[in-house]
Amino acid sequence: MTDFFFISFIPELLQRIVEHLILVLIAMGIAILIGIPLGILITRYPKLANYIFFIVNSVQTVPSLAMFGFLITVPVIGGIGKKPAIFALILYALLPIIQNTYIGMIQVDKGVIEAGKAMGMTDQQTLLLIEIPLAVGMILAGVRVSIVICVGVATIAAAIGGGGLGVFIFRGISMVNNQLILLGAIPAVLIALVADWGISSLEKSLTQYEKSRTKSKKSVLIIWGVVVGILLSLFGIIYKQLFLGSQESETVVIGSKNFTESIILGEFLAQNIEIRTSLHVERKFNLGGTFICHEAVKNRQIDGYVEYSGTAFTAILNQKPISNSKQLYQQVKVAYNKKFNLEVMPSLGFKNTYAILIRQQDAEKYNIKTISEVSKYTPKWQAGFGYEFLTREDGYPGLAKIYNLNFDLPPNTVDLGLIYRVLANKKVDLVAGNSTDGSIPILKLTILEDDKNYFPPYEAIPIFNKETLQKYPQIKTVIQQLAGQISTSAMQQLNYQVDNSQGSVTEVVHNFLIKNRLKP
Repeated sequence: MTDFFFISFIPELLQRIVEHLILVLIAMGIAILIGIPLGILITRYPKLANYIFFIVNSVQTVPSLAMFGFLITVPVIGGIGKKPAIFALILYALLPIIQNTYIGMIQVDKGVIEAGKAMGMTDQQTLLLIEIPLAVGMILAGVRVSIVICVGVATIAAAIGGGGLGVFIFRGISMVNNQLILLGAIPAVLIALVADWGISSLEKSLTQYEKSRTKSKKSVLIIWGVVVGILLSLFGIIYKQLFLGSQESETVVIGSKNFTESIILGEFLAQNIEIRTSLHVERKFNLGGTFICHEAVKNRQIDGYVEYSGTAFTAILNQKPISNSKQLYQQVKVAYNKKFNLEVMPSLGFKNTYAILIRQQDAEKYNIKTISEVSKYTPKWQAGFGYEFLTREDGYPGLAKIYNLNFDLPPNTVDLGLIYRVLANKKVDLVAGNSTDGSIPILKLTILEDDKNYFPPYEAIPIFNKETLQKYPQIKTVIQQLAGQISTSAMQQLNYQVDNSQGSVTEVVHNFLIKNRLKP
């Protein structure tokens, strides 16, 4: 079973490895072009050293996830995708390169430099023919450290749609699937080890050549040949990815939030667009919460994703919850069109409301069926909620007020991907989840009835940027044909197949399309 699991992910694994390598290579290429000249510069102007080292050392203290999150809102260099990911990796790669270049240069024997000058060499000639060749071992050691840092930090890029092996790691965490986590972690470790070994071997070889007096001229030529070759290769990769890659036409970008159902729905949109049009679809899944996806589609960093009507109404539009699904949908549709230039498409056919859950054994022990009935037990219970639910208009503050839920201890903040496991393992006693989640029956959890109709309707509605639909009107036709195609029970089954049967999202959606004759 395990062997089959890994085999089914081989095509995607190869794709993610290539994405990971591209991120690292581009970031390292730019970091080398910036870091080595800066390291040399501060040997000529020592007063700058403290300022430059203060800046690059400060960057290293910023948690990588915080760095990626901050860059989402930064103009020009920010947003989602490869660009902000590469920028963050460059920042993290600079310190070892600058530091080792500086140390390597100042450790060059002054007598050798003076001998060169006595022979009539200019400052530029001594730099290129004496100082850099003698410091190359130390410089490469810094590059080696930077590559290892970049390979590790690049896994976080998946959180902002940068791709790479982090996609498997984040998906595995959200699904509590160790196999998926290892599928992303092991190749990342291997890439780091191979890169470390390769640069270390190059470093030793070049150092040995330089120490050989009889081959001093040859060593310089070899060193500069290797440097020029590496730089040309990196320039080629950077140019292709950042310039030629952006010119690819007929490409639509579909996004998703960072939980299983959203990823499945993103894949559902992507596959239908691919099979019903000639457009190429780029997937930027696992982007984080509602607000990241909203900003991404609004700014056309993605072209579309699936939102929930109640979430759009309360979280994005900051409106008070209402129970009439048709009225809510129309208000969302009009407001999104007017405020954000976004098209709200018809519902895919199911509602995924917030669900307040407790363990089945507690429901039976205390004979609890509704949220109202649970209120008298909450003072002694521990609650666990997702980040958004704790602050949303339709989240915990209103729920606690309507149902008089009083917890002696403040609710724990729990990632949505882990929230059911935390409840099942008795770390908390009550959580807010999703009614269509396939893990609920498997983990023997009970959904409490929303007897006061607190939660608004949450219909799954595709959201697309109107500029995209104007450019590719065939997308609108395709998405409209998907209205009503996924029932609540079908969504639960899809979630179960991915979360509990460990099926590939691509394969699960593909089989669903064939089974329901949605694939032409």
